[in-house]
Amino acid sequence: MRARSLLLLASLIAVPFTAVAQQANSGLGQSWPNASDVSSSPNYHVYVFQRGNTRYIQVNDSNGNVRGAFARTPYSLVGLPIGTSQLATPDEPLPPPSSSTGETVYEGNGVKVFIAPQPDGSSRLMAVPGDCTTPVTCSSSFH
Repeated sequence: MRARSLLLLASLIAVPFTAVAQQANSGLGQSWPNASDVSSSPNYHVYVFQRGNTRYIQVNDSNGNVRGAFARTPYSLVGLPIGTSQLATPDEPLPPPSSSTGETVYEGNGVKVFIAPQPDGSSRLMAVPGDCTTPVTCSSSFH
């Protein structure tokens, strides 16, 4: 009887941790994927997907338009060929944008995503390591 009670208690404790650790593994590229919005900004939606050791971070604007997405592997951080924004990472740097004013839309799991609207109406999405204090510098080819 005691062994059964311990087994039941162990299974109840393990359930919440399993549910929290699971992330969406489909829906990347969709306007309104069936995934939790983890954005730190009221102006954007951020969705995180996981497949194997790769984490995908997608940023949509408030209307559901895909702005861009990044893939984070144990070895690199790269932009994916979806969305309307220019993407920059330390692994795929771009020259500094015209405007560096913007906001952090996601920070978690060692990655920070920053978006900077540009004067021409476009936007620059930058994904950098979580300890970076200036995303424009960390994702620039001139640092």
